[in-house]
Amino acid sequence: MAGSNATNVAGKTVAITGASRGIGAAAAKRFAEAGARVALIARSRDAIDALADEINASQGANRALAIAADAAAPGEIAAAIARTVTHFGRLDVLVGNAGVIGPMNRIDLAEADAFRETIAINLTGVFEGIQAAAAAMIPQGGGTIITVSSGAAQRPLEGWAAYCSSKAGAYMLTRSADLELREKGIRVLGLSPGTVATDMQRVIKESGVGPIAQLDWSAHIPPEWPAEALLWMCGEEADPWLGDDVSLRDDDIKRKIGLIA
Repeated sequence: MAGSNATNVAGKTVAITGASRGIGAAAAKRFAEAGARVALIARSRDAIDALADEINASQGANRALAIAADAAAPGEIAAAIARTVTHFGRLDVLVGNAGVIGPMNRIDLAEADAFRETIAINLTGVFEGIQAAAAAMIPQGGGTIITVSSGAAQRPLEGWAAYCSSKAGAYMLTRSADLELREKGIRVLGLSPGTVATDMQRVIKESGVGPIAQLDWSAHIPPEWPAEALLWMCGEEADPWLGDDVSLRDDDIKRKIGLIA
């Protein structure tokens, strides 16, 4: 793993939504290892408490703070970011990682309430995070906001209408935030990680819906790869992708980050 990326966040405060597992948990560990203070934001209180304890035991006291919040509940992500600033004194990086895959069904069969929940988490929750982070970052002169995107933001997949629509919306939100916030010193960009070996992929596999469900488990990259990418994206080398997605399907990107030779 590329050690030079660590210099991007040493001594900084990083808030990560969806930090209880998968990409979020791997990112929390990697950012802490790189010298950052991390706020772990997720619905799963027990999981983030355990992860915070693990990070504080390995990296030093008061390096990780667990904050229970539901991205689908109005105001909870904003409150979690406010608590991060109160506890650590500032916010330098927000990783908007919280996301769900469902409902995985054809449009004519999908439940509207499940569709609304996906939009609430994957799009509205991202908006609330960006808004709250910007309010904290503008007075201090800037910061970095990264949304975890998807190839589904760019193309439709059968049975994935809710996920594709929410990720497409979040991609445009990323572009809009860059347009409006770059002049205030805030870097906004997205990470499209490809398929990652996480619990979400297990759900997709079990559903049998769409081409991604047919992939062998070996086709998925480990969550440590997007975690390293997120770290790299906090540095100037990622500036050409401001307002856009960094794609881990691109071998040139993987080489820049240090994931492959």
